[in-house]
Amino acid sequence: MAVPLIQQLRVGGYIFKHRLKGIQRYPLVLMLEPLFRCNLACPGCGKIDYEDDVLDRRLSVEECIAAAEECGAPIVSIPGGEPLLHHDMPEIVAALIERKKFVYLCTNALLLEKKLDQYQPTPYLTLSVHLDGLETHHDHAVDQEGVFERAVSAIRKAKSKGFRININCTLFDQMNADEIAAFFDFACLDLGVEGITISPGYAYERAPDQEHFLNRGKTKQLFRDVFKKGKGRNWQFSQSSLFLDFLAGNQTYQCTPWGNPTRNIFGWQRPCYLLSEGYANTFTELMEETEWANYGTGNYEKCADCMVHCGYEPTAVLDTVAHPLKALKVALNGVNTDSAMVPDIGPRLVVNNERSDAA
Repeated sequence: MAVPLIQQLRVGGYIFKHRLKGIQRYPLVLMLEPLFRCNLACPGCGKIDYEDDVLDRRLSVEECIAAAEECGAPIVSIPGGEPLLHHDMPEIVAALIERKKFVYLCTNALLLEKKLDQYQPTPYLTLSVHLDGLETHHDHAVDQEGVFERAVSAIRKAKSKGFRININCTLFDQMNADEIAAFFDFACLDLGVEGITISPGYAYERAPDQEHFLNRGKTKQLFRDVFKKGKGRNWQFSQSSLFLDFLAGNQTYQCTPWGNPTRNIFGWQRPCYLLSEGYANTFTELMEETEWANYGTGNYEKCADCMVHCGYEPTAVLDTVAHPLKALKVALNGVNTDSAMVPDIGPRLVVNNERSDAA
């Protein structure tokens, strides 16, 4: 199962509790980023282009636990940088699991085999390995040969020890639908991973390579082409059916940036994991003082082409809870790849200091 049943039930109960209380904004996933240092230098990454004094900083175990408790989200995703470079990562993961948090430990897997014995298999821990395609494409994406081979070896070892494995795949314009389908076949049918998290790449301002990011139109067509090839192939995705439907142009969603708040070495990042528009000192300050209406597709130029899961998966999850039959229909029948796409979000005009939809 791509997402453990216990996790589905816990998250569902968490959402219903907040709905009953009438709370409009609440987090689903804490993006806990304890360091920016990485052992790769991927051209499409905007997280590692800092001076050494920043790259050498770390969140302590205490700061990580405090962030999880302050935020209260049932799921904690630990990206980076490369989290396995953090010497206290086993202690951080153990402490989060002790608090019944569902942990997704993201890694490029270069250190995974060496560090694997520091962790224990449990439904509360998923090792989320970053792979952006088969060997040629992945090694090109990370700008280093041999990474794919080492990652696959680590995945097989982790699977043999009973760990849950997720593949985190970011798509640019460097693979066509046939190549992506072959990669998904390999991940699900050969490696036997529990699920795949897919997302189009976000055009980080700090990323060295700005040429291969997808715009929204190309993103939707690419995912339609991929999902059409995937019918009957038993691919497993660690995402809601409605988010996949959104990627294929069948849902009109605004992002929910507070759904996946980010805590990193600078503080609580405004407004989301992808944009760095300042920092709040506390989670409460982030939620109450961020001008949320200023962000999102149609509101802000840096959000214009974004369809990334950290902003839109929370929207899709909330829509799933609100309209379970709609989500079930997509889950049972698959993503629609033939009907006309729904209208996209248009830009907004500012009239008399108020935002309104453009005609």
